[in-house]
Amino acid sequence: MKRITVINGHPNKDSLNYGLVEAYIQGAKENGVEVREITVANMNFNANLQYGYQKRMELEPDLVMAIDNIKWANHLVWIHPVWWGGLPALLKGFIDRIFLPGIMYQYRENSMLWDKLLRGKTAHIITTLDQPGWYYRLMYGRPSVNQLKKSTLQFCGVSPVKVTYIGIVRNSTEEQRMKWVAKVKRLGKQLK
Repeated sequence: MKRITVINGHPNKDSLNYGLVEAYIQGAKENGVEVREITVANMNFNANLQYGYQKRMELEPDLVMAIDNIKWANHLVWIHPVWWGGLPALLKGFIDRIFLPGIMYQYRENSMLWDKLLRGKTAHIITTLDQPGWYYRLMYGRPSVNQLKKSTLQFCGVSPVKVTYIGIVRNSTEEQRMKWVAKVKRLGKQLK
């Protein structure tokens, strides 16, 4: 049975992203899938990786719970906006704080190689944009997707990682937003 953890990376509770998260979870639950949710904006943690990788910061309880929820799942769903081509600062800080050696990956001693501690998991990135997804890919090289998909998730062993673009959000109508919400609900229902 699929166990899904949905990571909500938008800081605004009144955003379209919150509606997409709710729709995905509802679709997945209607399909009999077990779901947990991480809402990064509701967590209490220091988003700054203060010492880089020179010294380990103590993990706050909310981060420990998030790590447990990520490790519990066999499928991760990341829902977030693209701002200035990248991830929102709080979501980036969340990733910096928990995607650490010994937790999500482990470098091998005296080697350039590493062990991918999230091997066997799959993921889906659902991201909202103020431009068409094809334009974001062709014009800018989709930096937020490359960062999350390739440099984070696949680095730690998550594969495959699907991507769904939702946009153009700016100036969208209520009717269009409802279509996007219905689409994301269908994505949640499709998992087995």
